[in-house]
Amino acid sequence: MGVKALGYVIVESAKMADWDHFMADVVGTMRGEGAPDGSAFYRVDSRPFRFWIRPGAEEKFIAAGYEVADAASLESLKAAVAAAGRPVEDGSAEEAAVRGVAAFFRTSDPAGNGLEFFHGDKRDDVAFVSPVGVEGFVTGDMGMGHAVFAAPNFNETHDFYRNVVGFRDTDIPRFHFSDDPADPGMGMAFMHADNGRHHSIAIGEMPQPPSGCIHLMLEMKTIADVGKCHDRMRAAKVPESATLGRHVNDQTFGFYMQTPGGFDLEIGCDPLVIDPESWVPTAHLQPSEWGHLWAWQKALEEQQGA
Repeated sequence: MGVKALGYVIVESAKMADWDHFMADVVGTMRGEGAPDGSAFYRVDSRPFRFWIRPGAEEKFIAAGYEVADAASLESLKAAVAAAGRPVEDGSAEEAAVRGVAAFFRTSDPAGNGLEFFHGDKRDDVAFVSPVGVEGFVTGDMGMGHAVFAAPNFNETHDFYRNVVGFRDTDIPRFHFSDDPADPGMGMAFMHADNGRHHSIAIGEMPQPPSGCIHLMLEMKTIADVGKCHDRMRAAKVPESATLGRHVNDQTFGFYMQTPGGFDLEIGCDPLVIDPESWVPTAHLQPSEWGHLWAWQKALEEQQGA
C-alpha cells in the first residue's frame, strides 16, 4: 500500500493579509475555523483545512502532507524513509490535532523539499460555502490536488519517491524549450498515488526556487468556475504565470497564477482520470496541447519584438 492522496499544505508568510485576499477573494476557498493564533485555515471541502498559512519571517513553502492508509503503513514508511538516509521527526499529539490527523512525521526528499506523511484524516459536516460563489472543488479519494517540486538531483529524487515512498510513474517526459540540438532538455516525473488523479506529485529537473515550491494545483468542478477565477485574478491584478490552456498528459484545462508566496497555483478542471493499478507510464513530448503561454515566454517575445 502506497500513498493515498495529497491531504494538505503548510505555508509560512509575512503577507498574511495578501494570502487571505488571494485565497478567499481570488481563488474562492472558504475560511476555516480553529487555526492557531495568527495563522489561517482555508478549506475546499469537508476537511477542516487544505491550506494552512502561518506567520513567518519570509515566504516559504513548508510541507506537503500526504496521507497513507493506517498506523502500520505510516510506521513502515517512516522506517523506509529513515533507512534511505532522510531525516525523520515524529509530530507530537498536539501538532497532529492541529493538522486534523491521528499521527504524522516530518521529512524531506533528497532535493530538500518539505514533506509530511500522516494517517487518520479528519472530516466534519461543515458545508463548503465559497465567499465568491465557486460551486466546489474536486477532492474526495483523489485528495486536494497536486504539488510540483524542483529536483536538481533529479534521478536521486525520482528514485526516492518511486522506490522509498511508493508513488508510481504516470508520465516521464523530457521537455525541450529551444531548437538548439545541444539543449539537454529538462526531465520531469509526474507520479500518481493510489487514486485516479493523474499525478499527486511531480518533480522537475531545475534549481530550487526561493519559495520552496514550483506550483500547487486545485481542481474546480466546472469550466465556468475556472473562467470566473481567471477574471478575478485579472481584476485583482494577480500576476498571471501561464494563460488558459490544456495539458497534453493529464488533459487539464486551466491557467496558472502567482501566489503571495512566490510559487504558482494552477486552477483547472476536466482532467483525465486514470486507473492507478493498470496505468502504463507515458512520455509526452510537450507540456501543453494548446495555450499556456508562460510569463517568461511573453517577456521574451516582447524583448525580441522591441
